[in-house]
Amino acid sequence: MSGSGAAVVSRPVPLATYLVTDTGLCGPRGVVATVVAAVAGGVDVVQVRDKNADRRTLAALVADVLAAVGDRVPVIVDDAVDVAVLTGAHGAHVGQGDLDPRRARDLLGDGPLLGLSVGNRTELDAAHALPAGTVDHLGFSPVWSTPTKPDAPPPLGLAGLADLVAASRLPGVAIGGIDASRVAAVRATGVAGVAVVSAVCAAPDPAAAAAALAATALTATALAATARADARTRGADSTVAS
Repeated sequence: MSGSGAAVVSRPVPLATYLVTDTGLCGPRGVVATVVAAVAGGVDVVQVRDKNADRRTLAALVADVLAAVGDRVPVIVDDAVDVAVLTGAHGAHVGQGDLDPRRARDLLGDGPLLGLSVGNRTELDAAHALPAGTVDHLGFSPVWSTPTKPDAPPPLGLAGLADLVAASRLPGVAIGGIDASRVAAVRATGVAGVAVVSAVCAAPDPAAAAAALAATALTATALAATARADARTRGADSTVAS
């Protein structure tokens, strides 16, 4: 693959708690201060998203976020792959209507991360058909409707999310209408992580909000692991008994 690439990121990347920024929701506190607090609270990945910013403004914002937390968590850029390369970000995320993932990977090079949004089996199958190494992870979207993305396709719901997760050969995060009260149910589908916007960006205390999400995700992961172990034990006991 060609492309200079911006950063080399070790894989796999923890995806348990994934923050997508919203400049408007961050308010007077600002994106950078919100991100710093969220990372202190336990966020694993930061995606800088601002659909209303021009390229110069977005690049400046990404550079500021990288300077603040880029040595602690991966910082990726929504849609603007050129900005990710220019700023030395850790990767980019593209949606179904954005740059083709193959072209995005060419521009990024092999080192940075590339995420891709999928919302149904057709889109998931297309992601699977891409050359190996094109996409690192998926965004299963939206689980529930959300005001932060009014043009999103119909929501998946938990059943639809579970179906996509079970069929996926790539790790992914669920996004859309998720807050701390829904994390356990979302993680029970087997998805690798949850992505949030307003649950952190609009919170009075982003660090506390991120910590609550991270703690709930950790508990849900532990419970799921215990359930799988119990199921294996029951299966082994049944085999012995027969």
